[in-house]
Amino acid sequence: MASERSEGTEQNPMRNIRIGKVTVNVSTGKSGEPLEKAKKILSQLTGQNPCLRKARKTIKDFGIRMGEPMACLVTLRREKAEDFLKKALEAVGNKLRKSCFDERGNLAFGIKEHIEIPGTKYVPELGIVGMDVGISLERPGYRVKRRSIGRSTIGKKHWIKKEEAIQFVKDNFRTEIVEG
Repeated sequence: MASERSEGTEQNPMRNIRIGKVTVNVSTGKSGEPLEKAKKILSQLTGQNPCLRKARKTIKDFGIRMGEPMACLVTLRREKAEDFLKKALEAVGNKLRKSCFDERGNLAFGIKEHIEIPGTKYVPELGIVGMDVGISLERPGYRVKRRSIGRSTIGKKHWIKKEEAIQFVKDNFRTEIVEG
C-alpha cells in the first residue's frame, strides 16, 4: 500500500483544480443611461443582478469625478460560472493567448461585443457592449486564506502554476492556447 502511494498511482484530491469564481465586468466610462443599459445586458447574460463600481479618482480631461459610478460587475460561482465560461470561450473562438494567464494560474480575456456570446440576441434599445471576463482558479484548501477565524497563507507548493492552469483550460473547455 505504501509503495503504491510513493509511485503516484493514487491522485491526491487536494491537488485537483477547480473554478473559484468568474467575474464579468462591463465598464462604460460614464454613469447614466449607458451604465443602465450595460446593467440590463449583464443581467440578461448572467441571470444575476450586477453591482456598480465607482471611480477611484477624478480625471478632469475625461470628465470623470471620484465616486461616480463607472462600471458594473457580476461574480459567478459553481455551475453558473462554468456555464457562462463555456459560452464566453465560444465567443472568442475557443482560443486564448498564453499571455491571458498570470503566474498564479488566474486568467482574463475580453469580449468585444456581447452579441458574440451564443444564445444572445441583439436588442437595438440596449446597444452593444464589450466586457472583461476574469477567472480565478483554486484548489481545495484555498479557503484558509479567506476565512475569518484561523486565517493562514497558502504554501507555495499548493499554488496553481501557469502551466497547470493552461492544461486545466485545455482539458476541461477544449480551448486552444496560442502564443502571444
